[in-house]
Amino acid sequence: GLMSRNIPTTFRRDHVQRDDSSLNGDLPIIPLIVIQQSTNYFSLSSKLGEGGFGSVYKGTLPDGTEIAAKRLSETSGQGLEEFKNEVIFIAKLQHRNLVKLLGCCFEENEKILVYEYMPNSGLDFHLFNLENHNQLDWNKRLNIINGIARGLLYLHEDSRLRVIHRDLKASNVLLDDEMNPKISDFGLARRFEKGQSQTETKRVMGTYGYMAPEYAMAGLFSVKSDVFSFGVLVLEIVYGKRNGEFFFSEHGQSLLLYIWKLWYDGKSWEFVDPIQRKTYIEREVLKCVHIGLLCVQEDAADRPTMSTVVLMLGSDTMVLPKPERPAFSVGRLPNEDSTSKSYNDNSINELTVTSFTPR
Repeated sequence: GLMSRNIPTTFRRDHVQRDDSSLNGDLPIIPLIVIQQSTNYFSLSSKLGEGGFGSVYKGTLPDGTEIAAKRLSETSGQGLEEFKNEVIFIAKLQHRNLVKLLGCCFEENEKILVYEYMPNSGLDFHLFNLENHNQLDWNKRLNIINGIARGLLYLHEDSRLRVIHRDLKASNVLLDDEMNPKISDFGLARRFEKGQSQTETKRVMGTYGYMAPEYAMAGLFSVKSDVFSFGVLVLEIVYGKRNGEFFFSEHGQSLLLYIWKLWYDGKSWEFVDPIQRKTYIEREVLKCVHIGLLCVQEDAADRPTMSTVVLMLGSDTMVLPKPERPAFSVGRLPNEDSTSKSYNDNSINELTVTSFTPR
């Protein structure tokens, strides 16, 4: 494997604590000393960001591989559960539109996940920062939409686990050096067994603005909850506006409802940022908006599956159904405020919802 080239084999498992060693499954173990040296001993200058789980550091392994090391803080109880979840899932998932987990470390009470480093940080950094958003021309935006769609399709239908991500949002889509998207952060992901289509949870966790109504209100989740989050993302990518903040701006309604009304009146092109219009291709933009609106419909049964979405994105002749009025996506107000878990600083202001649904 990538990790083991410069690490003596005897080094690799000797220092692993027994009670945690079952966690790593198929993952290479990276010695703590290698991670420490690569991140300059977790120095402040190598810190990329932090979230509810702990901090993320940039490093370079002896073979030149650039990494992002996610280090769990000892105080994060929820973080430990999400950390274990991440190890179990992402080690078994491999797709070019999912961020790659390279290895882990459980030495000396440390719990560290080592990912490939994404030089262009999170999608939110490019979409919602005024200085940056002009870097994304239409071809890049369309490529990002297509890549996220393929990554989600893999999770839902093509991987050896059927996985629902449950926290898809702009800050959890990381961009590589060519601006290709990779879905990250599997801390809240859940596996579905064959034949199972929907399940429920008493503990609703996710992010304000991206949560499907049936999940926010009743704790029900399925692949269609991810489809909803994808639809929100598509509309955010096209228009460069954040759904969660839009409601509180002068429009007084959610981004989804506002765009749906524009679409209904044949005016969805007019809302495109005039600067971006130069690179935008109207026909493709309108198709993406239409697909986004189909994904955020109130009734989960009306939303397409990701395999249908990928077909729609790839076809110029497919007749798309009329989108019904979108769900009121905001969900309930969060009980607690914790920070985003991806590793770019811009996303740290996001509100992550944890609420317990009444029974």
